[in-house]
Amino acid sequence: MGSLWTIGFIVIMFALMYFTMFKPQKKQQQKKMEMMNELKKGDNVIMIDGLHGKVDSVNSKDKTIVLDADGIYLTFSRMAVQQIIPAAPEAEEAAPAKESAAEEKSAAPADKPAQKEPADTPSSENKDDHSSEE
Repeated sequence: MGSLWTIGFIVIMFALMYFTMFKPQKKQQQKKMEMMNELKKGDNVIMIDGLHGKVDSVNSKDKTIVLDADGIYLTFSRMAVQQIIPAAPEAEEAAPAKESAAEEKSAAPADKPAQKEPADTPSSENKDDHSSEE
């Protein structure tokens, strides 16, 4: 009877270990593989070493990508991609709205007199003095 409890306890320990350690790791690996399969030309990515760039081409046969990092083209394994940076269409739409808001603000100060900054601001003078001492 005691040996049945021991065997049952060992089986339960293995089941707990599987569901707490191996199952989440498998899900994470599957999620990463889906991300690698979704890579396409023009995606902005962050590599595992912290390099930011834009995908120039994807080679499915060799499982590599060519990354454009400010005009320097580098070839990496697809598995070296840590994160795909999502494109922000909201930011593109917000840019024209900011421009129109800036135009409204530039028209509004014509009604109010401009405030002058005091000529003897110590903060700007101190910055120059400290940089020349070093």
